[in-house]
Parts: sequence; C-alpha cells; structure tokens
Amino acid sequence: MRELRALEPDFWRAPSAHNTQPWTLTYDGDEVAVGWDPARALPVSDPTGRDLRLSLGAFVECCLIVCADAGLDVAFRPDPGPLRVGFLHAAERRYETPFTTADVRARGANRGEYHGGRLPEEVAGAMEGMRRLPCRDLADLLHAADLHQFGDRRVTRELRAWLRLTRRHRRYFLDGLSDRALALTRAQALGLRASLALYPALRRLGLPRVLAGASRGLLDYDGDVLVLVGEVTEEVGLGRALMRNWLTLSGLGYTTHPLSQVIDCEPTREVLAGRLGVSDPETLLHVARVGRPKSPSPPSARCRS
Repeated sequence: MRELRALEPDFWRAPSAHNTQPWTLTYDGDEVAVGWDPARALPVSDPTGRDLRLSLGAFVECCLIVCADAGLDVAFRPDPGPLRVGFLHAAERRYETPFTTADVRARGANRGEYHGGRLPEEVAGAMEGMRRLPCRDLADLLHAADLHQFGDRRVTRELRAWLRLTRRHRRYFLDGLSDRALALTRAQALGLRASLALYPALRRLGLPRVLAGASRGLLDYDGDVLVLVGEVTEEVGLGRALMRNWLTLSGLGYTTHPLSQVIDCEPTREVLAGRLGVSDPETLLHVARVGRPKSPSPPSARCRS
C-alpha cells in the first residue's frame, strides 16, 4: 500500500472535464476503493455523470499502467457503490499494457492551433470505439453548441468556477482550466475574465454570441474529429479505452482537444448522431478534435504532483 500511495501523483495525470480531478482513493486493508468527490463533479454541465464516469475509467487505466511500470501486480474490480466505481487490488500477475508511466506523463490536451492533415487510416482504425468525421463537418454544430452553452446562466456559472485565468488565482497551480491550458494570450484572458464577471448584465446584449464566436474558426481546416460511441452502462470501461486511445495518439505525436459541448446540447447531439448513422444519440459519449499541434501545451495543473 505504501508503494501504491507513492505513485499517486502519476495516477492524477488522468484527464477530467474542466480538470476537476474528481477521483478519490480510499485505502482499506489490501484493497483501494476508487471513487469520486461530489464537490468536484459538474452537476450542471454533466447532469448524467457521463464525463465523470469516463474520467474515472481513464483514472483507473492510469493507475494500472503506472502500477505495472513500477512492478506492482495490481488489477481493478468493478464494484459500483455509493460514490465508488470499484477496487484496485493485488493480482496474480501484472497488468499487460504497452504503455508506461512516461507515456502517462507525456499525454495532454492542446487547445491551440493544429497543423492540417487527416489521421492515417491505420491510426484511425486502431482507435477503440471511435468514429471520425472531418473537422469542417462539425464546425456548424460546435458554434451552435457554444451558443447554447454560453446562453445558459447555470452552465456558464459552473464553467467560470473552474477557470483559472490569472496566476493570482489561489488554485492556479492545482486544478481547473488555466489561461495557459486554454491557449489564451494575456489580453484574451483578461477580456474573458471581464466578460464573465459582467455576464448577468451583458447576457441580454449578446455576450453569448460574442463568446461563442471565439471558436467559430476552430474547425475550419483539414483535420479530424473523433467521437466515442458506446453503451451508457459501460462508461467506466469506455473511459479506460479512451485513455488508451489518447496514449496511442500521444505516442505518435498527436494530441487532442475535447469538444464535448457538441453532445451536451441535445439538438446538436441528435444532428451529430444522424451524420454518424448512430440510431441512439445517447450513445455518443465524447468528442474531440485530434491532430499535430503547432506549438506544445504546458502540462495542466494537478492537485498532486
């Protein structure tokens, strides 16, 4: 258990929506319960817990990879309960994975500009549970989803609570979405802070349209968007698959930028399902653009480092 505790900073490199890092580890005898802190969930923008369960699955996969690389024989047993998805426990053999702790540390999201170019067929075909579309095919849906997101007072308030747009923020180096992680210049970060501070007064004057306009050209290039499709009941397991996909892409020099607002908005989710030929829109679980970034992104903040 002491060896496992010492590895926690690398477990925490798992991705999570708004970088909330909701995971908890509760040590008890020879098992460790994997759960979450409800104060770090997103009840407004993630009311079904979809992103929460995907991030918990990604966290479990990180735990198993890091433990295997450290020579620890550890497995995961799904066992959903109150604020819990399962247990890490001693196993008879090491978890088999091609990835290492170095891979976990190197992976990250990048919200900056990407070089043009589609994924090679062999790379796209190796992505577990993923469908892909050209970036430009989703540009209209992204703009509509951003309008919906910024037009919702509660969603915008929740997002603002997790933004870290100045180094003076007391949690700048711990969690949330920093100006650096969002690839914002100092002027852009200042403008966003001011806009959100005045949101109640400016909402009726068209602020949501202005904020949504910032991403209007984000997908206007020759690139790919990947969509995770799967059963809602398998979200933790699919979060593990998602983590493996991101590590595979990272090892090949690609990075990702989550755009799940497209499936957080019911109308755009239904349109996207139609374009993918998916009969049940609820099975669209994650959306991200993928490609080679024009510049590196700094590692996102972590509570444990």
